[in-house]
Amino acid sequence: MLLLWRCSKSKKKNSVGLIPNVSREIKEIRIEQKKSAGMEEVEYFNVQEEKEKDCDKLLVHFKNEDSFNSSSNDPNAVSVSSPLAGLPELSHLGWGHWFTLRDLEMATNKFSKENVIGEGGYGIVYSGQLINGTVVAVKRLLNNLGQAEKEFRVEVEAIGHVRHKNLVRLLGYCIEGTHRLLVYEYVNNGNLEQWLHGAMAHHGHLTWEGRMKILLGTAKGYVAPEYASSGFLNEKSDVYSFGVLLLESITGRDPVDDSRPVHEKNLVDWLKMMVAAKRADQVLDPNLETRPSTSALKRALLTTLRCVDPNAQQRPTMSQVVRMLESDEYPILREVCVLLL
Repeated sequence: MLLLWRCSKSKKKNSVGLIPNVSREIKEIRIEQKKSAGMEEVEYFNVQEEKEKDCDKLLVHFKNEDSFNSSSNDPNAVSVSSPLAGLPELSHLGWGHWFTLRDLEMATNKFSKENVIGEGGYGIVYSGQLINGTVVAVKRLLNNLGQAEKEFRVEVEAIGHVRHKNLVRLLGYCIEGTHRLLVYEYVNNGNLEQWLHGAMAHHGHLTWEGRMKILLGTAKGYVAPEYASSGFLNEKSDVYSFGVLLLESITGRDPVDDSRPVHEKNLVDWLKMMVAAKRADQVLDPNLETRPSTSALKRALLTTLRCVDPNAQQRPTMSQVVRMLESDEYPILREVCVLLL
Protein backbone atom coordinates (compact mmCIF):
# COMPACT_ATOMS: atom_id res chain seq x y z
CA MET A 1 0.00 0.00 0.00
CA LEU A 2 2.84 2.40 0.86
CA LEU A 3 4.45 1.83 -2.55
CA LEU A 4 1.18 2.45 -4.36
CA TRP A 5 0.61 5.63 -2.31
CA ARG A 6 4.11 6.90 -3.13
CA CYS A 7 3.62 6.22 -6.86
CA SER A 8 0.23 7.96 -6.78
CA LYS A 9 1.74 10.94 -4.97
CA SER A 10 4.63 11.09 -7.42
CA LYS A 11 2.24 10.92 -10.34
CA LYS A 12 0.19 13.87 -9.06
CA LYS A 13 3.30 15.88 -8.28
CA ASN A 14 4.78 15.37 -11.72
CA SER A 15 1.59 15.69 -13.72
CA VAL A 16 2.01 19.44 -14.17
CA GLY A 17 4.96 20.99 -15.92
CA LEU A 18 7.18 17.91 -16.09
CA ILE A 19 5.62 15.99 -18.96
CA PRO A 20 8.59 15.55 -21.31
CA ASN A 21 8.77 15.68 -25.06
CA VAL A 22 8.08 12.04 -25.83
CA SER A 23 7.05 12.06 -29.47
CA ARG A 24 10.58 11.12 -30.49
CA GLU A 25 9.98 7.70 -28.90
CA ILE A 26 6.84 7.09 -30.98
CA LYS A 27 7.84 7.29 -34.59
CA GLU A 28 7.19 3.84 -36.02
CA ILE A 29 4.65 3.89 -38.85
CA ARG A 30 2.68 0.88 -39.97
CA ILE A 31 2.49 0.29 -43.67
CA GLU A 32 1.47 -2.73 -45.64
CA GLN A 33 1.77 -3.76 -49.25
CA LYS A 34 -1.28 -4.62 -51.34
CA LYS A 35 -1.65 -5.72 -54.90
CA SER A 36 -4.24 -3.98 -56.98
CA ALA A 37 -4.88 -4.50 -60.70
CA GLY A 38 -1.52 -6.17 -61.17
CA MET A 39 0.38 -3.35 -59.50
CA GLU A 40 1.79 -3.10 -56.00
CA GLU A 41 0.64 -0.27 -53.79
CA VAL A 42 1.76 0.58 -50.29
CA GLU A 43 -0.86 1.95 -47.98
CA TYR A 44 -1.06 3.06 -44.38
CA PHE A 45 -2.10 0.31 -42.02
CA ASN A 46 -4.15 1.51 -39.09
CA VAL A 47 -3.64 -0.07 -35.72
CA GLN A 48 -7.01 -1.40 -34.61
CA GLU A 49 -8.47 0.98 -32.09
CA GLU A 50 -9.14 -0.49 -28.69
CA LYS A 51 -12.63 -0.04 -27.40
CA GLU A 52 -12.85 2.28 -24.48
CA LYS A 53 -14.12 -0.45 -22.23
CA ASP A 54 -11.11 -2.61 -23.03
CA CYS A 55 -8.78 0.21 -22.00
CA ASP A 56 -10.72 0.53 -18.74
CA LYS A 57 -10.33 -3.18 -18.10
CA LEU A 58 -6.59 -2.95 -18.59
CA LEU A 59 -6.20 -0.08 -16.14
CA VAL A 60 -8.45 -1.66 -13.51
CA HIS A 61 -6.56 -4.92 -13.75
CA PHE A 62 -3.24 -3.26 -13.00
CA LYS A 63 -4.35 -1.30 -9.97
CA ASN A 64 -3.22 -3.88 -7.42
CA GLU A 65 -1.87 -7.37 -7.06
CA ASP A 66 -5.13 -8.73 -5.68
CA SER A 67 -6.83 -8.19 -9.02
CA PHE A 68 -4.04 -10.11 -10.69
CA ASN A 69 -4.21 -13.03 -8.27
CA SER A 70 -7.95 -13.34 -8.84
CA SER A 71 -7.83 -12.67 -12.56
CA SER A 72 -9.44 -15.97 -13.47
CA ASN A 73 -12.67 -14.89 -11.75
CA ASP A 74 -12.42 -11.14 -12.24
CA PRO A 75 -14.54 -9.81 -15.12
CA ASN A 76 -12.10 -6.90 -15.37
CA ALA A 77 -9.11 -9.14 -16.04
CA VAL A 78 -7.02 -8.76 -19.19
CA SER A 79 -8.41 -10.90 -21.99
CA VAL A 80 -6.41 -13.75 -23.50
CA SER A 81 -5.84 -11.70 -26.65
CA SER A 82 -3.87 -9.08 -24.73
CA PRO A 83 -0.15 -9.07 -25.63
CA LEU A 84 0.54 -8.83 -21.88
CA ALA A 85 -1.55 -11.88 -20.92
CA GLY A 86 0.36 -14.52 -18.99
CA LEU A 87 3.21 -12.24 -17.92
CA PRO A 88 4.01 -12.36 -14.18
CA GLU A 89 5.29 -8.87 -13.38
CA LEU A 90 2.92 -5.90 -13.06
CA SER A 91 3.69 -2.21 -13.43
CA HIS A 92 3.55 0.12 -10.45
CA LEU A 93 2.70 3.08 -12.70
CA GLY A 94 -0.89 2.00 -13.25
CA TRP A 95 -0.48 0.81 -16.83
CA GLY A 96 1.43 -1.62 -18.95
CA HIS A 97 4.13 -4.04 -17.86
CA TRP A 98 7.30 -3.60 -15.86
CA PHE A 99 9.80 -5.99 -17.43
CA THR A 100 13.01 -7.15 -15.78
CA LEU A 101 16.29 -6.89 -17.65
CA ARG A 102 16.45 -10.69 -17.63
CA ASP A 103 13.02 -10.85 -19.31
CA LEU A 104 14.25 -8.71 -22.18
CA GLU A 105 17.63 -10.42 -22.43
CA MET A 106 15.81 -13.73 -22.88
CA ALA A 107 13.39 -12.18 -25.38
CA THR A 108 16.15 -10.72 -27.57
CA ASN A 109 18.70 -13.54 -27.27
CA LYS A 110 20.83 -11.38 -24.97
CA PHE A 111 20.44 -8.36 -27.26
CA SER A 112 22.00 -10.24 -30.14
CA LYS A 113 23.21 -8.35 -33.20
CA GLU A 114 21.04 -10.68 -35.27
CA ASN A 115 17.99 -9.23 -33.50
CA VAL A 116 18.79 -5.59 -34.32
CA ILE A 117 16.06 -4.10 -36.53
CA GLY A 118 16.95 -0.43 -36.22
CA GLU A 119 19.11 2.12 -34.46
CA GLY A 120 19.38 5.87 -34.10
CA GLY A 121 20.52 8.66 -31.84
CA TYR A 122 18.29 7.59 -28.96
CA GLY A 123 18.89 3.87 -28.92
CA ILE A 124 18.96 0.49 -30.61
CA VAL A 125 15.80 -1.47 -31.43
CA TYR A 126 15.73 -5.27 -31.19
CA SER A 127 13.07 -7.75 -32.19
CA GLY A 128 12.16 -10.22 -29.48
CA GLN A 129 9.65 -12.76 -28.24
CA LEU A 130 8.18 -12.69 -24.75
CA ILE A 131 7.60 -15.84 -22.71
CA ASN A 132 3.91 -15.78 -23.67
CA GLY A 133 4.81 -15.83 -27.38
CA THR A 134 4.14 -12.15 -28.11
CA VAL A 135 6.59 -10.68 -30.63
CA VAL A 136 7.80 -7.24 -29.58
CA ALA A 137 10.26 -4.50 -30.48
CA VAL A 138 12.59 -3.57 -27.61
CA LYS A 139 14.23 -0.14 -27.69
CA ARG A 140 17.37 0.06 -25.55
CA LEU A 141 18.00 3.73 -24.76
CA LEU A 142 21.58 4.94 -25.05
CA ASN A 143 21.46 8.37 -23.44
CA ASN A 144 20.13 7.39 -20.05
CA LEU A 145 23.11 7.54 -17.69
CA GLY A 146 22.25 10.97 -16.34
CA GLN A 147 18.49 10.49 -16.39
CA ALA A 148 16.76 10.25 -13.02
CA GLU A 149 14.47 7.28 -12.49
CA LYS A 150 11.58 9.58 -11.60
CA GLU A 151 11.92 11.50 -14.86
CA PHE A 152 12.05 8.26 -16.83
CA ARG A 153 8.89 7.01 -15.13
CA VAL A 154 7.07 10.22 -15.99
CA GLU A 155 8.17 9.82 -19.61
CA VAL A 156 7.08 6.22 -20.05
CA GLU A 157 3.81 6.95 -18.26
CA ALA A 158 3.07 9.77 -20.70
CA ILE A 159 3.77 7.51 -23.68
CA GLY A 160 2.03 4.50 -22.22
CA HIS A 161 -1.31 6.19 -21.71
CA VAL A 162 -1.50 7.12 -25.39
CA ARG A 163 -3.97 5.03 -27.38
CA HIS A 164 -4.13 6.21 -30.98
CA LYS A 165 -4.73 4.24 -34.16
CA ASN A 166 -1.84 5.98 -35.93
CA LEU A 167 0.74 5.28 -33.23
CA VAL A 168 2.49 2.05 -32.36
CA ARG A 169 1.50 0.94 -28.87
CA LEU A 170 3.98 0.98 -26.01
CA LEU A 171 3.48 -2.20 -23.98
CA GLY A 172 5.91 -1.66 -21.13
CA TYR A 173 9.38 -0.74 -19.97
CA CYS A 174 12.40 -1.78 -17.90
CA ILE A 175 14.19 0.23 -15.22
CA GLU A 176 17.15 -1.64 -13.79
CA GLY A 177 20.38 0.00 -12.68
CA THR A 178 21.41 2.35 -15.49
CA HIS A 179 19.39 0.38 -18.04
CA ARG A 180 16.31 2.02 -19.57
CA LEU A 181 14.31 0.07 -22.14
CA LEU A 182 10.95 0.51 -23.86
CA VAL A 183 8.88 -2.39 -25.21
CA TYR A 184 6.60 -1.73 -28.19
CA GLU A 185 4.24 -3.85 -30.23
CA TYR A 186 6.15 -5.27 -33.18
CA VAL A 187 5.56 -3.98 -36.69
CA ASN A 188 7.18 -6.35 -39.16
CA ASN A 189 6.69 -4.39 -42.36
CA GLY A 190 9.11 -1.54 -41.80
CA ASN A 191 8.86 2.15 -41.07
CA LEU A 192 8.79 5.17 -43.33
CA GLU A 193 12.55 5.68 -43.23
CA GLN A 194 13.15 2.11 -44.37
CA TRP A 195 10.70 2.47 -47.25
CA LEU A 196 12.21 5.78 -48.37
CA HIS A 197 15.91 5.13 -47.85
CA GLY A 198 16.72 1.62 -46.80
CA ALA A 199 15.80 -1.95 -46.07
CA MET A 200 12.33 -1.99 -47.65
CA ALA A 201 13.33 -0.26 -50.90
CA HIS A 202 13.64 -3.60 -52.70
CA HIS A 203 9.86 -3.98 -52.38
CA GLY A 204 9.39 -0.94 -54.61
CA HIS A 205 8.87 2.77 -54.04
CA LEU A 206 5.98 4.32 -52.17
CA THR A 207 3.46 6.09 -54.37
CA TRP A 208 2.68 9.76 -53.79
CA GLU A 209 -0.75 8.81 -52.45
CA GLY A 210 0.83 6.27 -50.10
CA ARG A 211 3.29 8.83 -48.76
CA MET A 212 0.66 11.48 -48.16
CA LYS A 213 -1.63 8.96 -46.47
CA ILE A 214 1.14 7.97 -44.07
CA LEU A 215 2.05 11.60 -43.36
CA LEU A 216 -1.57 12.58 -42.73
CA GLY A 217 -1.97 9.65 -40.36
CA THR A 218 1.21 10.67 -38.58
CA ALA A 219 0.02 14.27 -38.27
CA LYS A 220 -3.20 13.06 -36.68
CA GLY A 221 -1.13 10.99 -34.29
CA TYR A 222 0.74 14.11 -33.17
CA VAL A 223 -2.54 15.68 -32.04
CA ALA A 224 -3.87 12.73 -30.06
CA PRO A 225 -6.08 14.08 -27.22
CA GLU A 226 -3.61 12.91 -24.57
CA TYR A 227 -1.04 15.35 -26.00
CA ALA A 228 -3.23 18.14 -27.31
CA SER A 229 -4.81 18.72 -23.89
CA SER A 230 -1.43 19.56 -22.34
CA GLY A 231 0.43 22.79 -22.98
CA PHE A 232 3.71 21.45 -21.65
CA LEU A 233 4.89 19.55 -24.70
CA ASN A 234 7.25 21.33 -27.08
CA GLU A 235 4.82 21.14 -29.96
CA LYS A 236 6.56 23.73 -32.12
CA SER A 237 9.69 21.59 -32.16
CA ASP A 238 7.58 18.61 -33.15
CA VAL A 239 6.04 20.65 -35.97
CA TYR A 240 9.50 21.43 -37.34
CA SER A 241 10.45 17.74 -37.18
CA PHE A 242 7.24 16.81 -38.95
CA GLY A 243 8.00 19.35 -41.67
CA VAL A 244 11.38 17.70 -42.26
CA LEU A 245 9.69 14.28 -42.38
CA LEU A 246 7.18 15.59 -44.91
CA LEU A 247 10.02 17.02 -47.00
CA GLU A 248 11.80 13.65 -46.93
CA SER A 249 8.65 12.05 -48.30
CA ILE A 250 8.35 14.63 -51.08
CA THR A 251 11.97 14.50 -52.20
CA GLY A 252 13.11 11.01 -51.22
CA ARG A 253 16.25 12.60 -49.73
CA ASP A 254 17.85 12.37 -46.31
CA PRO A 255 17.66 15.47 -44.05
CA VAL A 256 21.45 15.75 -44.20
CA ASP A 257 23.45 14.07 -46.95
CA ASP A 258 27.20 14.73 -46.99
CA SER A 259 27.57 12.91 -50.31
CA ARG A 260 25.77 15.71 -52.15
CA PRO A 261 27.17 19.09 -53.30
CA VAL A 262 27.60 21.70 -50.58
CA HIS A 263 24.41 23.60 -51.43
CA GLU A 264 22.37 20.37 -51.36
CA LYS A 265 23.64 18.78 -48.15
CA ASN A 266 20.98 20.30 -45.89
CA LEU A 267 17.53 19.33 -47.16
CA VAL A 268 15.63 22.29 -45.72
CA ASP A 269 18.17 24.82 -47.03
CA TRP A 270 18.12 23.15 -50.44
CA LEU A 271 14.32 23.36 -50.62
CA LYS A 272 14.34 27.06 -49.77
CA MET A 273 17.00 27.66 -52.42
CA MET A 274 14.96 25.78 -55.05
CA VAL A 275 11.78 27.64 -54.13
CA ALA A 276 13.56 31.01 -54.31
CA ALA A 277 14.87 30.06 -57.77
CA LYS A 278 11.32 29.15 -58.95
CA ARG A 279 12.38 25.50 -59.31
CA ALA A 280 10.14 23.97 -56.68
CA ASP A 281 8.72 21.48 -59.17
CA GLN A 282 12.20 19.93 -59.48
CA VAL A 283 12.46 18.77 -55.86
CA LEU A 284 10.12 15.81 -56.36
CA ASP A 285 11.51 12.31 -55.77
CA PRO A 286 12.59 10.99 -59.22
CA ASN A 287 11.70 7.45 -58.11
CA LEU A 288 7.99 8.27 -58.13
CA GLU A 289 6.43 6.44 -61.06
CA THR A 290 3.47 8.81 -61.18
CA ARG A 291 3.86 12.51 -60.44
CA PRO A 292 1.28 14.16 -58.20
CA SER A 293 -0.86 16.95 -59.58
CA THR A 294 0.63 20.43 -59.49
CA SER A 295 -1.86 21.48 -56.82
CA ALA A 296 -1.08 18.44 -54.65
CA LEU A 297 2.67 19.07 -54.83
CA LYS A 298 2.18 22.76 -54.13
CA ARG A 299 -0.01 21.96 -51.12
CA ALA A 300 2.61 19.62 -49.66
CA LEU A 301 5.45 22.10 -50.22
CA LEU A 302 3.50 24.99 -48.71
CA THR A 303 2.78 22.89 -45.64
CA THR A 304 6.45 21.95 -45.36
CA LEU A 305 7.60 25.57 -45.60
CA ARG A 306 5.20 26.59 -42.86
CA CYS A 307 6.40 23.79 -40.60
CA VAL A 308 10.12 24.59 -40.97
CA ASP A 309 9.75 28.34 -40.49
CA PRO A 310 12.85 29.56 -38.55
CA ASN A 311 10.51 31.51 -36.26
CA ALA A 312 8.88 28.91 -34.04
CA GLN A 313 5.94 31.21 -33.30
CA GLN A 314 5.09 31.38 -37.00
CA ARG A 315 4.81 27.61 -37.37
CA PRO A 316 1.30 26.12 -37.47
CA THR A 317 -0.07 23.81 -34.82
CA MET A 318 -0.38 20.14 -35.71
CA SER A 319 -4.16 20.47 -35.92
CA GLN A 320 -3.63 23.20 -38.52
CA VAL A 321 -1.17 20.95 -40.37
CA VAL A 322 -3.84 18.26 -40.60
CA ARG A 323 -6.29 20.73 -42.12
CA MET A 324 -3.63 22.02 -44.52
CA LEU A 325 -2.95 18.50 -45.78
CA GLU A 326 -6.62 17.55 -46.02
CA SER A 327 -8.08 20.66 -47.61
CA ASP A 328 -6.98 22.59 -50.69
CA GLU A 329 -8.86 25.60 -49.39
CA TYR A 330 -7.04 26.01 -46.09
CA PRO A 331 -5.44 29.50 -45.98
CA ILE A 332 -1.66 29.72 -46.40
CA LEU A 333 0.51 32.77 -45.81
CA ARG A 334 0.35 34.88 -48.95
CA GLU A 335 4.10 35.52 -49.09
CA VAL A 336 4.74 31.77 -49.12
CA CYS A 337 2.25 31.19 -51.93
CA VAL A 338 3.97 33.82 -54.08
CA LEU A 339 7.24 31.88 -53.92
CA LEU A 340 5.66 28.84 -55.57
CA LEU A 341 3.81 30.67 -58.34
